[in-house]
Amino acid sequence: MDTRIDLLPMLGLERGDAHIIRNAGGLPTEDAIRSLSVSQRLLDTREIIVVMHDGCGLHGASEDEFAQALVADGVLPSWRLGAFDDVEATLRHSLLRLRSSRELPARRHIRGFVFNPETGALREVLVEG
Repeated sequence: MDTRIDLLPMLGLERGDAHIIRNAGGLPTEDAIRSLSVSQRLLDTREIIVVMHDGCGLHGASEDEFAQALVADGVLPSWRLGAFDDVEATLRHSLLRLRSSRELPARRHIRGFVFNPETGALREVLVEG
């Protein structure tokens, strides 16, 4: 979701090469998985790349404080913020979730990266299995 992330040149892609699903934290939420399922089942894509980034607003955020602010406004969402303390651990968990999502027929080619918006560096995060 971060405006500093320009995925096409970062990944060496051109317009039309990839379906890009952006959300806060780069997390595999139910809606993100729904969109990935549509991409794979109806549009025949076969690879998934998840890009998270250093300095994400969800890194170190408080689930409780966010939920309390929503309740104070009379809002009771069906979703959680998705706050995390470790970007690489969260990315590994996200990759495992996607690899186990039966909604996705193509789960063999799922990779994850962390982008550093200050340096432009992109580092791959590997997961066993």
